[in-house]
Amino acid sequence: MATAKPSQPVTELPARYLTPNDLAELLSIPLETVYAWRKKRTGPLGFRIGKHLRYDPSAVHDWISNLTEHAA
Repeated sequence: MATAKPSQPVTELPARYLTPNDLAELLSIPLETVYAWRKKRTGPLGFRIGKHLRYDPSAVHDWISNLTEHAA
């Protein structure tokens, strides 16, 4: 998966559920941050498939949109 450049907004997300590693890479943040968000319930909504954590790309997009709306 290609890494987004920090200066460019993410415009396209994969058409599959994202792993925590995918999310960290996509946002150019440490993996520990993704898990900290999950623990604090401040990040995008994730779900479990058995023991595996996944994120819906549309939920990630909505979460980012919500952040940018409140920052403006």
